[in-house]
Amino acid sequence: MARGKLRIHLGAAPGVGKTYAMLSEAHRRIERGTDCVVAFVEHHSRPRTEVMLHGLEQIPRKQLDHRGGVFTEMDVDAVLRRAPAVALVDELAHTNVPGSRNAKRWQDVEELLSAGIDVVSTVNIQHLESLGDVVEVITGVRQRETVPDEVVRRADQIELVDMSPEALRRRMAHGNIYTPDKVDAALSNYFRPGNLTALRELALLWVADRVDAYLTEYRSEHQVSAIWASRERIVVGLTGGPEGRTLIRRATRLAEKGAGGEVLAVHISRSDGLSGASPEELVVQRTLVEDLGGTFHHVVGDDVPAALLDFARGVNATQIVLGASRRRAWQYVFGPGVGATVARESGPDLDVHLITHDEVGKGRGLPVARGARLGRSRVIWGWSVGVLGPALLTWLLTGAAPEVGLANDMLLYLTLTVAAALLGGLLPALASAVVGSLLLNWYFTPPVHTLTIADPRNIVAIAIFVGVAVSVASVVSLADRRTHQAARLRAESEILSFLAGNVLRGETTLEALLERVRETFGMDSVALLERTAEADPWTCAGSVGPEPAESPDDADVDVPLGENMALTLRGRVLPAADRRVLAAFAAQAAVALDRQRLRHEADRAKELAEGNRTRTALLAAVSHDLRTPLAGIKAAVTSLRADDVEWSEQDRAELLEAIEAGADRLDNLVGNLLDMSRLHTGTVTPVIRESGLDEVVPMALGGVPEDSVELDIPETLPMVYVDRGLLERAVANVVENAVKHSTQGERVLVAASALADRVELRVVDRGPGVPDDDKHRIFEPFQRHGDSPRGVGVGLGLAVARGFAEAVGGSLHAEDTPGGGLTMVLTVPTTPERGRSQQQDQSAAVTS
Repeated sequence: MARGKLRIHLGAAPGVGKTYAMLSEAHRRIERGTDCVVAFVEHHSRPRTEVMLHGLEQIPRKQLDHRGGVFTEMDVDAVLRRAPAVALVDELAHTNVPGSRNAKRWQDVEELLSAGIDVVSTVNIQHLESLGDVVEVITGVRQRETVPDEVVRRADQIELVDMSPEALRRRMAHGNIYTPDKVDAALSNYFRPGNLTALRELALLWVADRVDAYLTEYRSEHQVSAIWASRERIVVGLTGGPEGRTLIRRATRLAEKGAGGEVLAVHISRSDGLSGASPEELVVQRTLVEDLGGTFHHVVGDDVPAALLDFARGVNATQIVLGASRRRAWQYVFGPGVGATVARESGPDLDVHLITHDEVGKGRGLPVARGARLGRSRVIWGWSVGVLGPALLTWLLTGAAPEVGLANDMLLYLTLTVAAALLGGLLPALASAVVGSLLLNWYFTPPVHTLTIADPRNIVAIAIFVGVAVSVASVVSLADRRTHQAARLRAESEILSFLAGNVLRGETTLEALLERVRETFGMDSVALLERTAEADPWTCAGSVGPEPAESPDDADVDVPLGENMALTLRGRVLPAADRRVLAAFAAQAAVALDRQRLRHEADRAKELAEGNRTRTALLAAVSHDLRTPLAGIKAAVTSLRADDVEWSEQDRAELLEAIEAGADRLDNLVGNLLDMSRLHTGTVTPVIRESGLDEVVPMALGGVPEDSVELDIPETLPMVYVDRGLLERAVANVVENAVKHSTQGERVLVAASALADRVELRVVDRGPGVPDDDKHRIFEPFQRHGDSPRGVGVGLGLAVARGFAEAVGGSLHAEDTPGGGLTMVLTVPTTPERGRSQQQDQSAAVTS
């Protein structure tokens, strides 16, 4: 039985219309006579989606009992018995109720496909398993229901159901997605414009990659070699020479001229692994092309032009960028060169750009990796075998086996030549060939004991022996040197890869990097020295090991980094071949030092900003919040002292109660301000402890009328880790500001909800609102939006609130209230780790 086909409607977020599009597809198929049924569709009480179910056959769902409740899931057995041509299965990433046939719905779909039933399904981009971490960073919500990417990629058709963030938010505000009581929270949390834009970009990029994979697969199946310019792909041919950086930048500019342009840098090396390219330069060029958004590729091919064209056609490239040849004029007698050959054979569908550069016509001059030097003992053994070996062999052959024959004698001498090449390299092998040929002529070629050769055949034999000996010695020596070079370059590549990774991640500290240098090169000590000017003494920026060098003159090895910095090593003198990798280490050490200092400067700047914010909040609170309780106390005392009024006992008690409440509030505020003052001077830190918002928020509402605020603080909220006093003052200022600007008769909503590792307290008013351009200004000191005549205060309430919120590890920002008004969002942490971290940061800031 043929496997069924899977069609998926992919969306960026809930509400874009995936289910509606799927049901519309079902109606179209039924009109064409296709047997189509609804296996499982969830309309979520959306009227327009529910209407689309009319006229469609629905398979009854299976009921399951779980923890005292009754749940419904797709009845896979019923669908298999019905055996329709097409089944509609909504929400592919759904997790089935325990006790179901399969744990996940996509597994149910796999059964239907295996039974030959075509399936039309839906899924959102945030449910793809590989994007879980990315979606969590964007939205703050971890998706528990996921589907493996491979399941979606295997779909025969993927249709993107797209909608702009603005249109989706309008659909949400009109109540077409969620019920009215959930609209405000949804628009303010998951359905923020930034979240929707990021999710939409993820969906578009994922589908674009899938389309590109479809195109590549189609071209491969149909053996399409012609270039299809679906988008600009520019291949940059790199030789490892210094002109590569110019080519990469030029190709990037070409790619930026068209939408969706892509740069692919490729270096082609020969199959024998031998290359004249500079490894250091290739590392630099690889980093450059990746920083500019391109990709780097390494291809093996003996015919460079053919390999380059094969690669370009394989990736469906539209342009090739090459550098003008660095060969000198006389070198063109050996051929037209790579650039001319590629341009001639590229064909009409592939453009070739030859870019001029500063190295044109100067010759290649590329540094070639040198093999490791042979040890002294190997060189001695090589010369011994190459010179003394033939003499000893001659003594043995003339004394013990004089009748071996000239052919066998030559093979024995050739063996010594190969041994000399393996031990000592090319020169001992050549010496062995020369000595062996002379001894063969003197002792074994008639007439013996003379250099004359009577038989011409022996002359040819001796000549062949010399030629074979020299050739074999050259090949053996070259192979031996290349083996050492390969081993060395492999070690160097591992080290350079380590350094490149650290440059990108910024993980290794300066001390750890210097320790790595000491271990790599087996040195006693390593130090990074610097000075401010040429005449100033050297100072040590970092060192490892005993007795580091105090100046470059005291070191066994030093690598200058400009005029005023040097990496110094003590222990032994390094060969020149090691200095290439050492230079890379030195450059990384300078980067690590700069990164370390920048981090310290950033921490210092953060401390200064924190201190300035604390001082600002302290001053604002003193000049603003102290007035309210003082005014109440003053009014009550003045009333009690009035001689022209006879107060009843009840009135006197109320006035005294007002004085006491004002004094308590003043005492609480002064205590908080004193704590802020001690925090700024470094004598105390915020008391971060576990608190409940249902206890803190009511205490902050003493300054507003009782009927002006509506509280919605669930008891199930997690505990927050804050300083209760500072949080109370922040909430009080925000609520008082909302009540002051809210429309007459409208109550201010104070609601809280949990989101990831934080709790959001939302203060919603139905006032005139604030334009987007002014939302950041209302948190600045002495700012009163609109300066209305009835406004009171000096415009410090929100500045104080934001200062206190940030002091306890939270944040405060403003958003529009759907339907009109302003919503203040106060975020505080719910995890003790964040609370302790904030407390330590505050302590470090005030101590310094």
